[in-house]
Amino acid sequence: MRSVDLTPLYRSFIGSDHLANMIDAATQSEKQSGYPPYNVEVLSETKYRITMAVAGFTQQDIDIEMLENTLTIAGKKAPKAAGAPERTFLHKGISERGFERKFQLGDNVKVLGAELEHGLLNIDMERILPEAKKPKKIEISNKLQHAR
Repeated sequence: MRSVDLTPLYRSFIGSDHLANMIDAATQSEKQSGYPPYNVEVLSETKYRITMAVAGFTQQDIDIEMLENTLTIAGKKAPKAAGAPERTFLHKGISERGFERKFQLGDNVKVLGAELEHGLLNIDMERILPEAKKPKKIEISNKLQHAR
């Protein structure tokens, strides 16, 4: 894997260090395992959905947390109850291991909610454009004022 030197970015763009931090976080996310598989879907111009395959996990086994611009989804199976019968498999293809997956969200992206249905965890998000960044209509006046 290549290493990226962000020193010129820090020197040239004062106040843009969050961009360099986002690049650093993106390179860290490449080190995550491929489990569990997921999709990132664009629902509309401002709405997105992450769908994650979490077969065997219940709502109580999954923790979703948003801190700054990082969305963290973690799953941990509850320990087997004492006296529970031991299971024997001929083939075991469904993993029951814990996981933690992190997503870097852009500025102004808000998590709307999450639902677990049929072994798929759906997390809906929306990018909210602040009033200050929305286009503003500038009216043209009919009066010409001359400086005298």
